[in-house]
Amino acid sequence: MAKTVKKESKEKEKDPNQELKILKTKKQYRMLFGFVLVLLSIAFLVSFISFFLHGRVDQSAVDALTDRNEEVQNWLGKFGAYLADLFIYRGFGIASFLFVKLLFLSGAFLVLDLPVHKLKNTWFWDLFALVILSILFGFFAYTLPELGGTIGYEMNLFLQDYIGKTGTALLLVLSIIVYLIFKIKISPDAIKSFFEKKHKDLKEDISSIAGANDKGVDYNLEEFAVNEEAEEETEEPTLVTSQFEINKEALKPTIEHASEINLEPTIKMAVTPTPVEPTVVEPIKQTIETNDEAFVIEQAADEDVMEENLAAKLVADFGLFDPTLELSNYKFPTIDLLKEYASVGITINQEELEENKNRIVETLRNYKIDIAQIKATVGPSVTLYEIVPEAGIRISKIKSLEDDIALSLSALGIRIIAPIPGKGTIGIEVPNKNPTMVPMKSVISSAKFQEAEMELPIALGKTISNETFVVDLAKMPHLLMAGATGQGKSVGLNAVLTSLLYKKHPAEVKFVLVDPKKVELTLFNKIERHYLAKLPDTEDAIITDNNKVINTLNSLCLEMDNRYSLLKDAMVRNIKEYNEKFKARKLNPENGHRFLPYIVLVVDEFADLIMTAGKEVETPIARLAQLARAIGIHLIIATQRPSVNVITGMIKANFPARIAFRVTSKIDSRTILDSGGADQLIGRGDLLFSNGNDLVRVQCAFVDTPEVEKIVDYIGSQKAYASAYLLPEYIGEEGSGVNLEFDISERDSMFREAAEIIVTAQQGSASLLQRKLKLGYNRAGRLIDQLEAAGIVGPFEGSKARSVNITDLASLEQFFNNEQNNH
Repeated sequence: MAKTVKKESKEKEKDPNQELKILKTKKQYRMLFGFVLVLLSIAFLVSFISFFLHGRVDQSAVDALTDRNEEVQNWLGKFGAYLADLFIYRGFGIASFLFVKLLFLSGAFLVLDLPVHKLKNTWFWDLFALVILSILFGFFAYTLPELGGTIGYEMNLFLQDYIGKTGTALLLVLSIIVYLIFKIKISPDAIKSFFEKKHKDLKEDISSIAGANDKGVDYNLEEFAVNEEAEEETEEPTLVTSQFEINKEALKPTIEHASEINLEPTIKMAVTPTPVEPTVVEPIKQTIETNDEAFVIEQAADEDVMEENLAAKLVADFGLFDPTLELSNYKFPTIDLLKEYASVGITINQEELEENKNRIVETLRNYKIDIAQIKATVGPSVTLYEIVPEAGIRISKIKSLEDDIALSLSALGIRIIAPIPGKGTIGIEVPNKNPTMVPMKSVISSAKFQEAEMELPIALGKTISNETFVVDLAKMPHLLMAGATGQGKSVGLNAVLTSLLYKKHPAEVKFVLVDPKKVELTLFNKIERHYLAKLPDTEDAIITDNNKVINTLNSLCLEMDNRYSLLKDAMVRNIKEYNEKFKARKLNPENGHRFLPYIVLVVDEFADLIMTAGKEVETPIARLAQLARAIGIHLIIATQRPSVNVITGMIKANFPARIAFRVTSKIDSRTILDSGGADQLIGRGDLLFSNGNDLVRVQCAFVDTPEVEKIVDYIGSQKAYASAYLLPEYIGEEGSGVNLEFDISERDSMFREAAEIIVTAQQGSASLLQRKLKLGYNRAGRLIDQLEAAGIVGPFEGSKARSVNITDLASLEQFFNNEQNNH
């Protein structure tokens, strides 16, 4: 008997371990089953989505489940096609997606070892919604049975046979109400309180606005927030009352706090529009008693803390800043303003292609070069023949046969690309006998341009593969265009400007147009108050006088410096980050911050500027090209004389993006592109685009003058800004139109220091004063004018520094003493 009891006790001791093992095994099975359900839900989702893409194709293959030769398009194969057909087509339709949710949740609960019984309510209401949605879609979708499924369709017909269409609709409405009340927990009290709250808020807003207007006080949250932040920074909080704008809602916590410490008169003064003396509020202090009566400990109360970020509150109250708000009704030009041409599509001439192919093969064979494969790609004006030579053929040998192939084909503009970058082939570009024009309408209306998510998208034209060629000017960041007379530069500029007009709002981009020819860009005068930028006190926004170009370029340099100062204060690196921060209301306009539009400088004939102004133009152009990218100033320079004295090394180094139209010599081609090829183009808009790496041949889009006129008329007829975008005022060293007769009492406070610096350096220039005295250009320019009027420096001498008439500081001191005695 004792042995039996001992044996039983041993068995009882083993029971806990066995139970743990059983629990562990159950948990493992539970987790495994959970993963199975999660994966099954993903399989359902994949098969269901695939059904709506390929369901009609797979319908015939559903019954042939065991036939391995039958192919299906469903992403989950035959099993997926069968599942989707069973649940969606023959089942509950699109509502079957609820099965995905239920299986996934159940699996997740099992994997995470959560109590599954909590899903009972979810299963019940989701199955309820499954049936109701199936009948609902079956009620409305007769032409698409997949929406309601067979069950929904049949149940819908069944109900309509007994209670009619109206009765079925009422039953569905009742079912939806039941779901909203018991599942979503919508009650009449909740609905009533929601509308009462909205009505009350609206009433308070109206009364506060009316009260503010009665008292002559405007309320502004930003002003109050600035004052409150200044309060927190001081050691002793003060309540300063003035005629600043105060937001009534934001003032509530302060009023409540003031009532606690009995400051009712002060609060009354705070809403009085007349200025009063500031009232000092002593901080609330807590006294701690000690054993020594002569020793008192005071503890200051904690300062009030703003629980919500000011910028976030401003965005919540007013939304993101919208730079287009002033011209919110502005409408972009419509595509039908552009001309529709009859013959637009590329026509493939089979005979011409076959003939050219045979001649290329024959010419190469004459030089014992065999071809393994040849392929033709037809473009608007050029056909690309890609050839794969036999093994052992040197590429340089084919490249040297450029003229021989051109002779055999009796064609101009043969260009050999050996090899084509990224491919193991050699390209031979041959002009088409009947080239096709690329209208601007075809590239503007293309999906590639319309859907382009670029800062400054430009649709240049179409490539050899007939794809619309779209580039981002903001990433170039500057563009150099060159080519002989009549090869398409001005049309190319119009295409660039048209692209930007079709994509950017007037608040987002401004143009500075320089047109020495005086006829190419004058059409854009009509959109001066929408898109153009100019110097203050100038009549025409489009610059045709070469002398004014220098001031405009230097003004852009000032704008660049000002923008960099704003970026520095905002602690951002580029214009995109700055504008995003400004839109999020994180930058205060009272500190000089503003939304910065992109500025695009377009110069139509750069060679003419270099001939007349030389270094005075080249230096600011080079400075802008080097620095202006980050702050949104981009340059587009066109010239018809691409010689080295026009396109200098300094300019080329800062213009990685280049467009070359047809030029007359290989030297000109190398000047523009640093490689040959531009001399082999066929003209009429045929161009090579380089952005520092590969060359891309593009047929430039053609936009005619009447089309541009229609676009600018359409824009010009709409509401515009009060004036064109004004650039910073630039006063040249020559001080044109400035009276140099200065009264001694009106001299600058730093006149003596400036004179000492000029005499010491023996160099009279405003830039020297800027560096030494850390002044702005305008003040340094006025100091130079005053020094000239006093006779210390000589007159303006072009690009040279002014002469200094006083040799040393002793003579300067004598000059000031004599001047003082005379006055």
